[in-house]
Amino acid sequence: MAIELLFDGPSDEPFTIALAHGAGAPMDSPFMHRVAGGLAARGLSVARFEFPYMARRRSEGRRGAPDREPVLRATWIEVVERLGGGPRVVVGGKSMGGRIASMIADEVGARGLVCLGYPFHPPAAPAKLRTAHLAALRTRALIVQGTRDAFGTREDVAGYRLSPAIRVHWIEEGDHSFKPPAKSGRTEKQNVEEAIAAVADFVAALPG
Repeated sequence: MAIELLFDGPSDEPFTIALAHGAGAPMDSPFMHRVAGGLAARGLSVARFEFPYMARRRSEGRRGAPDREPVLRATWIEVVERLGGGPRVVVGGKSMGGRIASMIADEVGARGLVCLGYPFHPPAAPAKLRTAHLAALRTRALIVQGTRDAFGTREDVAGYRLSPAIRVHWIEEGDHSFKPPAKSGRTEKQNVEEAIAAVADFVAALPG
C-alpha cells in the first residue's frame, strides 16, 4: 500500500516538517490537524502520513493493533526519502509517531526532531522506560511535554539520562495531548498554541 502524504503550508520551502500520528488516532485527528495547521500558518511546510495499520483502518473500517517496530521504522524511512532525504526533513509526531521518529532520526540524518507528548513509559508503569536510545541521540531535538502527562511527568523526566541534543519544553497543566483541567485556568487551545509556537521557534533556530 502506497504511503499517502497530507500536505499543509507552502510547497517551496527548503525543508519539510514530517509528522506521524500516535497509536490510536489518524493523521487527520483534531490534534494533528491543529498542529499542522498552526505550523503552516507560520509559513512552514508540513507533511502528515499514516503507518500501514492506520491506513488499513481507514480503507477497511476495521481496527487493528499497531504495526511491529520494524514496519514502523521502515515506513518512517520511506517517508523521509520521499521528502528529499534527512537534511530536508524535520521528523516527529504525536506520542508513538514521535518515538519512532526519534529512533530513525540519526540514521537518516534528519535536520531535527520534534516529539509532541513523548511516551517515556506506559501509564502506571514508570519502570518500563522507552528512553535508552535518547541518551546517545545526536539529532537536535525538541520534546514538548505536558506537566501532567501520564506517559512522563516533569518529575519523571528529571531522573532520565537524555542527550544534550534534547530540549524539553513543558506545557503547564497539560496531559498527553496538552489538555489542562478546567480548574487550572488554562485552556486546551492556549496549550496547543504554546506547543505550536515552541516547535516553530525550535525549527527556526536549526542550523542550515
